Amino acid sequence: MEIKKWLMTTAAAALALGTLSACSPGSLGSNASPGATGGGVENVSITYMVDNGDNSVKIANAQAAAFMKANPTIKVTVDTRPQGTDGDNFVKTRLSTGEMADLFQYNSGSLLQALDPAKNLVPVTSEPWVANLDDNFKRAASSGTEIYGAPFGTATGGGFLYNRKVFADLGLTVPTTWAEFMANNAKIKAAGIDPVIQSYGDTWTSQLLVLADFNNINKADPQWAERYTKNDPTAKFAVDPALKGFQRLQDVHDAGYLNKNFASMKYDQAQTYLASGKGAQYPMITFAIPNMVANDAANKDNIGFFPQPGDDAATQGVTLWIPSAIYIPTTTTGAKLDAAKKFEAWAASTEACDVYASTVTVDGAFVVKGCELPDSVAQAVKDVQSYVDAGKSSPALEYLSPVKGPNMEKITVEVGSGITPALDGAKRYDEDVKKQAQQLGLEGW
Repeated sequence: MEIKKWLMTTAAAALALGTLSACSPGSLGSNASPGATGGGVENVSITYMVDNGDNSVKIANAQAAAFMKANPTIKVTVDTRPQGTDGDNFVKTRLSTGEMADLFQYNSGSLLQALDPAKNLVPVTSEPWVANLDDNFKRAASSGTEIYGAPFGTATGGGFLYNRKVFADLGLTVPTTWAEFMANNAKIKAAGIDPVIQSYGDTWTSQLLVLADFNNINKADPQWAERYTKNDPTAKFAVDPALKGFQRLQDVHDAGYLNKNFASMKYDQAQTYLASGKGAQYPMITFAIPNMVANDAANKDNIGFFPQPGDDAATQGVTLWIPSAIYIPTTTTGAKLDAAKKFEAWAASTEACDVYASTVTVDGAFVVKGCELPDSVAQAVKDVQSYVDAGKSSPALEYLSPVKGPNMEKITVEVGSGITPALDGAKRYDEDVKKQAQQLGLEGW
């Protein structure tokens, strides 16, 4: 499940968070503008369903308009569905009754698996445009050996938002290891600035130091997520390398590096605190950037991003929250299927990136090769894109495994507040996931 849905649902919060980036036309052949004349698909009408979030509707309408301009013989009608659990049930019901729209937008990652893609969705694995997709997206939009979707949006990065002026004033460089990070924190505290901002007044934010550490887990053990899903006793949060996320959450508290009001500070307050320079770094996902820039245009340049550091600078990379995808149900056939395939190909083009960038505020990295961020994008987003372009990224665990527990935020608040030791918190979370894994009927649980 997307963290925007998972974190905010588990926190019972109602923040409206979007996704990401911008781009200019590249030179990747068919990726530039597939099927610009309709390509033999004539006088066809298709329906395109997205969730009813403001950003999703804006994006879908802009996509439909641009696609129809390039393909005048195809009409695309945008429809909407609910968000959250109601939306999940809506999609599953429509698929089971054969009444799904010709195209629809839905989560990539673990929630995709619940749709029984092999039965209900049209694979795109052999389509030529798939070669232009980032490997992280292809993995998240896959089931078994098949890929099923084109990207809807961009990938947000989880790690640290930081105040670039504070770093410049103190002569600090972006840390590439946890040891460097903690050394920076000592200098920041000596200057009278809170090194790490935490906002446990919104408990969902307490999870970031654990969740954003997944790139480090994945680089240390690329098969960890698969073994975790199978209940392998060596792939647990109470065992290294995953334990380190909980330990790092404890470390910043025990070292006295948090703001004094960490227990009551809210998400919005934390953003202001970071922007003011009273705090230097905030563990967060870059979906916070549009709001920060809207509050103060100076934040576009003053707030940067770096991934959560691990033990080895050579494996440093960003943990990504992958965008949702556009799928075709198997009930779409004939000329409608041809038209829907053309739309998916267009959605994976640089032209689609341009449309996205001109429609909503960019807050993450593109997953289509050839798409480039405009100069006007926020610095933090440029920082995320640089890691993606360098191949230094991993999907968040939720895109690789359906196993997650409902009480993580309660446990991470306790560990991050010094109430519960890291190992005890990690053990509790390992117990927390069991019930859900059993409900899903996963083998080995």
